[in-house]
Amino acid sequence: MVIAPQRLGAVLGLLAALSFGVSAPLAKLLLADISPQLLAGLLYLGAGLGLALYRLARPDTREAPLTRADLPPLLGVIALGGVAGPLLLLLGLARVSGTAGSLLLNLEAPLTIVLAAVLFGEHLGRRATLAAACILLGAVVLRVTPGEVEVDNLGVAAIAAACLCWALDNNLTQRLSLKDPFQVVRIKTLAAGGFNTALALVLGASLPNTSIVALALGLGVLSYGVSVVLDAYALRLHGAAREAAYFATAPFVGAAAAVPLLGDSLGLPELGAMGLMALGVVLMMRERHAHDAARTPSRLPP
Repeated sequence: MVIAPQRLGAVLGLLAALSFGVSAPLAKLLLADISPQLLAGLLYLGAGLGLALYRLARPDTREAPLTRADLPPLLGVIALGGVAGPLLLLLGLARVSGTAGSLLLNLEAPLTIVLAAVLFGEHLGRRATLAAACILLGAVVLRVTPGEVEVDNLGVAAIAAACLCWALDNNLTQRLSLKDPFQVVRIKTLAAGGFNTALALVLGASLPNTSIVALALGLGVLSYGVSVVLDAYALRLHGAAREAAYFATAPFVGAAAAVPLLGDSLGLPELGAMGLMALGVVLMMRERHAHDAARTPSRLPP
C-alpha cells in the first residue's frame, strides 16, 4: 500500500521522537554507573553496531551511496551530531533533573528552524516564528522560576549547546537525505561512538560491569540508531524545518517518563513551561512548509 508522503513523514517523525524521547531519563539512570563521555560513546556504538547487523541481514538496497562530494557534510554530522551533541547532553543531564533535561531538549526545534531559514534558505512563516518564541520562553520559565525540578546553570548551558549541535546536524543531514540513510547513520554512529569511547578510556574512565555496558548499547540501538534512521527518512519527506515540529514531541515523552523512572514531580513552573513549549510545537505543526515534491517519494526503499 502506498502511503501519502506527508502522512508517512509525520508518522516516521513521531516514531523517531518517541524512541529518542525515552533516552534522557534512561541515560540519567545509567550516569550513576558510568561517565558521561563513555556513556556517549557506548550509546552511539550500540546504534552503529545495530545498524551494521541490520544491513548484513538485508544487504540489498536501492539507495544512492555516499560519494566523495558528501564528505564535508558527513564530517559535520559526525562531529556535531555524533560527538559533541550527545556528550553535551549527558554532561547537562548530570547536573539537572530528568524532567528539566527532557523539556530543555525542546530548544532543538526552534534552533533547527532558525538555522534552516537563515543558513539554508528554508521558508520561515509567522507561525514558525511565534512557535520558536513560545519554546524559548518556556525554557526561560523553566530556568528562572523556582519549581519542583533541579535546574543548574551549567547543565542548562550544556543541553542548550547540545541542541545547537543537533540543529546544525539536522540541517546538514538534510543535505544527505537523498543518500542511503542507513549508511549515513551507520558511519556517523560508529565513528562518533568509537571516538568518544576511546577518548574516555584514554582519559581514565573505566568500563562498568557487563550488564551496564549491555544496557547502554541497547539504549543506543533504540534511541540513537532506530530513532535517527527514522528521522533521516522523515527529513527526506518533510525538510528540516517541518520535521523539527514532529521531533519536538520527544522532550514531552522524556519528561513524562522521568516521573515514574526517576521520581521527578511537576509543579506549576514546570507545567507552565511545558504548556508554552507544547503551544510552540502545535504552532510549528500548523506551519505550512514548502518542500520540493521531487524530494518526497511515496514509499521507503528497503
